[in-house]
Amino acid sequence: LDPHAQNEGPTTQVSRQVYEALVTRGIDMSIGPQLATKWKAVDPTTWYFFLREDVKFSDGTPMTSEDVVFSFIRAQQPTSDFKEYISSISSVKAIDDYTVQIKTKEPNPILLNQLSNIFVMSKAWAEKHFAKAPQNWGASQETYASVNAMGTGPFKITLREPNTKTVFKKNTRWWGDVEHNLTTVELIPIANAATRVAALLSGEIDIVTDAPVQDLGRINSSGSHKVESTPQMRTIFLGMDQAADQLRSGNTGDNPFKKKEVRQALYQAIDIEAIKQKVMRGNSASAGIVTFPGVTGYTTELDKRLAFDPEASKKLLADAGYPDGFEVELRCPNDRYINDEAICTAVVGMLGKVGVKVSLNSQTKSIHFKELGEKKADFYMLGWGVPTLDSHYVFHYLYDTGASWNKANFSNARVDELIKVMEGEVDLDKRNAAIAEAWQIVKDDITYLPLHHQVIAWASKKNVNVPIRPNNEPLFRFSSKN
Repeated sequence: LDPHAQNEGPTTQVSRQVYEALVTRGIDMSIGPQLATKWKAVDPTTWYFFLREDVKFSDGTPMTSEDVVFSFIRAQQPTSDFKEYISSISSVKAIDDYTVQIKTKEPNPILLNQLSNIFVMSKAWAEKHFAKAPQNWGASQETYASVNAMGTGPFKITLREPNTKTVFKKNTRWWGDVEHNLTTVELIPIANAATRVAALLSGEIDIVTDAPVQDLGRINSSGSHKVESTPQMRTIFLGMDQAADQLRSGNTGDNPFKKKEVRQALYQAIDIEAIKQKVMRGNSASAGIVTFPGVTGYTTELDKRLAFDPEASKKLLADAGYPDGFEVELRCPNDRYINDEAICTAVVGMLGKVGVKVSLNSQTKSIHFKELGEKKADFYMLGWGVPTLDSHYVFHYLYDTGASWNKANFSNARVDELIKVMEGEVDLDKRNAAIAEAWQIVKDDITYLPLHHQVIAWASKKNVNVPIRPNNEPLFRFSSKN
């Protein structure tokens, strides 16, 4: 529950019901006011945010600029998974109770986009419960803030049973206009897809936000349920450690992934159309880069894939010195992305046909992400969303030398330079040119193996209305049950 500890979709989905940011994205994903009513930049690196004066935390205490300053400093701590969102910020200062000054190291053209994901906590509450720093999620630390929550949002959490149930109650102290008719919401994790569908169709639950693609037709034709779908802000891809001198798994004694020919061979051995039709039941869109339509810098030309060509793959492997292929382990989550384990299983079979013998290590997402953080993976699946809708977010986390999610250990001096341009250039033509050049470099390098852009489906009773959003985050405050 710690709003600054883990930057992961389902976790943020929970935080967003309870905590709020200075600005937020609405149903249409546009940026608008939240805890701040207005803002202005007085020079390229100095911003002022003017706070609502009627906001209270759910315990009744007022929210002031001191809480905002505390929260930003907290989100910059080493254990925060959100520190890279606000790495451009050099200082945050309370000017008065309802005015906050934010200074950046250099001009930041996407600051507002980044601030929409920095949630504000109560300084007094965090200090009282020894939670001044975010939970160390990677070390499996448990803190008061990781199992309790207290924000300014439209709901509050009254019961938290990890992996069993989280209960939300309407926050009667919320400052906003109430547009929902909900008093209680129960979030129940059900790992097994068949069990989720059975619970929905039996009336035990009202909505599932990860309806299995193989059951959408059956749910939609039930007469009492409906299915809504939309392209998601997430691309699924495979990463390869290109820095290690020797793979942790396999039999080569070296690292085939250092060679572009090998990375391209694996790319062209994957029949993404077969995965789309057989595994995803048509509910995906093939990807040529690790971002999706709507993100600054995305183009359909960049998103074109290399051709599926197993014979070319075999030749590339032979030219790289692996005529008989090689062995490697593929690490994959089995409960994070749509049909994630099934996708990995299909990839294992496809790579086997060109001589690459892949053993599949499928784990729950909690273990998968933890072991990625511990640098245990040679070859792995990851999905990447872009909450800022700007390519900088992708490059900052996945391509910047030493970045926290750059598990491929990719390093390119020119790309690092271009990332700096993305961070500080306010001339949009120059900035867009830097983004375009960076995408072309990493696409040509085949740094990652892009698979597809996810399409999400939410299934619910017909009397339940929860607006579907491409970030896969339901907002209870816009929902209703008739």
